[in-house]
Amino acid sequence: MKKLLLMFLLSPFFTKAQDTAANQCRLIKETDPYTKETKLSTGFVFLDGGSVTIDADSKEIIVLFSLDGPEKCFDNNGTADVFFEGIKSKTMSRNAGTMNCEGLFQFVFKNTRSTPTTMLQRMCTKKITHIIFTGNGKKPVTVNVGPKEQEALMVLASCLVAEGRTLIK
Repeated sequence: MKKLLLMFLLSPFFTKAQDTAANQCRLIKETDPYTKETKLSTGFVFLDGGSVTIDADSKEIIVLFSLDGPEKCFDNNGTADVFFEGIKSKTMSRNAGTMNCEGLFQFVFKNTRSTPTTMLQRMCTKKITHIIFTGNGKKPVTVNVGPKEQEALMVLASCLVAEGRTLIK
């Protein structure tokens, strides 16, 4: 009886140790009521000058930035220069979303079982230091990513890519 009581009292310590890795990879899982398709999301990570969320379904992985400030109009000619820690060159990408003046900028990647594209692979393995967005006004908007957000974004991106593969039919 004493051993059983001791095991019961010590069980929170063992579950806490296992839960710390799971806490970093907490994704929001939703099922569309009409299509019955499962979607995964990281939720929003707040940055200096905006926020970002990464979503996945069986076909695509979408990185959506929501930017603050006056220069918020983007069309398909809008660009984002992403700077990663430890890499001297920037990675440039165009807006894959619709034309808007709400400050929304998207990267869209195909959800595949193979190795992700270079940009998505870098997001999973390298920390983003800052991103420079250029929209219709041709005036660049810089979004800085703090150390905590760098780590969170990198971990969440790699978790979402790994879990997103399970959605492929």
